[in-house]
Amino acid sequence: MALSQSDLTRIALDITSGLSDHDRFSRLLDTVRQTLHCDAAALLQFTGRQFTPLAIDGLSPDVLGRRFILSEHPRLEAIARAGDVVRFPADSELPDPYDGLIPHQEDHLMVHACIGLPLVADGALIGAVTIDGFDPEQFNDFSDKELRTLSAIASASLNNALLIEKLEKQALQSQEPSSFNHSSDSEVEMIGQSPAMLAMKNELKVVASTDLNVLILGDTGTGKELVAKSIHQGSPRSSKSLVYLNCAALPESVAESELFGHVKGAFTGAISHRSGKFEIADKGTLFLDEIGELPLSLQSKLLRVLQYGDLQKVGSDKSLKVDVRIIAATNKDLKQEVLAGRFRADLYHRLSVFPVIVPPLKEREGDIILLSGFFVERSRGKLGLKSLRLSPDSIKLLNSYDWPGNVRELEHVLHRAAVLARAQAQSNIALITPQHFDFYNQQAKNIAAVPPSIGSKSVLQSTKTEQTLKLATEAFQAQYIRQALAANGHNWAATARALDVDSGNLHRLAKRIGIK
Repeated sequence: MALSQSDLTRIALDITSGLSDHDRFSRLLDTVRQTLHCDAAALLQFTGRQFTPLAIDGLSPDVLGRRFILSEHPRLEAIARAGDVVRFPADSELPDPYDGLIPHQEDHLMVHACIGLPLVADGALIGAVTIDGFDPEQFNDFSDKELRTLSAIASASLNNALLIEKLEKQALQSQEPSSFNHSSDSEVEMIGQSPAMLAMKNELKVVASTDLNVLILGDTGTGKELVAKSIHQGSPRSSKSLVYLNCAALPESVAESELFGHVKGAFTGAISHRSGKFEIADKGTLFLDEIGELPLSLQSKLLRVLQYGDLQKVGSDKSLKVDVRIIAATNKDLKQEVLAGRFRADLYHRLSVFPVIVPPLKEREGDIILLSGFFVERSRGKLGLKSLRLSPDSIKLLNSYDWPGNVRELEHVLHRAAVLARAQAQSNIALITPQHFDFYNQQAKNIAAVPPSIGSKSVLQSTKTEQTLKLATEAFQAQYIRQALAANGHNWAATARALDVDSGNLHRLAKRIGIK
């Protein structure tokens, strides 16, 4: 079945309607999948020698968080170099990046039909659309001319979105445009599309273009250093240095020298002049991590630099002018520290001109699976595996855990699980299962250790029971929705009506429990 003119017109109208970029891209892929009858499709953006998924359809949800480096994925590299429609032969020896990542298929069933559509604007590669199917002859009825038309429509949609994003950045950065350094290869990326993360990202865009001091607040492991880097890279000082100092790791005896520097002979062991962090960060940004640990004796001297912009090196009576933007971070409640007399109130107010709160992972609905995909793909590359994926039960377990250590804990847990999965793999294709997670094994031990009766004193037992009940409930929901989908010809709108639920809520639930 070839692409008709009405099909192409419908696709063009779909992606030019008044929707957000995310919704527009999702609609594009949904239309492509229905029109081409493919098993999976993905829209990818090309930046910094890697493809970043913008929208997926028919693929495991963690794919949206993966970053596909060209040198590690020969098929994607072939698409990037082709400049035209790429049809991979059914017996192609090039590994498909999505092998094993199409849900509800046999573990070892590989994708046989694959087409890549490079997306080009002004002669430069900006992205790609990948189309995959299990039937080797699935796309034979579609001509290259028709696919080029589809590629042109997708290119226009993606290019418009990128231009709008660029204009928004320029509008925010219009105060001092000549000083900005836009190096896409080194830009910080914060993975997450939850409402909490989107709200924080909007705050960062606003404050980055100013010269205000920023106080980053958040629990351990939430990614405060990444937020600081993002602020610096979006600022007029991005071409200058971002200097890092961990205040918690500073012995009080050398803290003043680290901050302000010293002159030769200032103290025993000072055999030469030394620049402090403030001097090194001149015209740039100084990131003071764990600012709540800074000794009181230094807080007054730091306040003077913030107020007047001058400092004195240890052992010197000369003042030195510096121009430094301060970004500070802490996991402490500095207001309570002020009340307790451990932190100066005037310094707190100087630092917290623009406070940014980094949300804990448990409040970032939907982001766990994106971050998991990102870390799993990174582990796959480090471990030299052809394929590394998460089982559906693993995804459910990751979503149900509380993550007291936040993103840092998630990264470490997934890397360890990847190592264990590789050790048990028969080839260079590995599958991460719940048994590879420490907290799953500990949970099983705890449940086995408690008596069968539930009493008011058994808090641990009731907590674990609730977590197990959540997994069981989601499993039932998934099975029930799949049955309803099948009964309604896999039409989501009809399924929503049959289940008497809002269509949008059904889509969100399906994504959360791993169906979509």
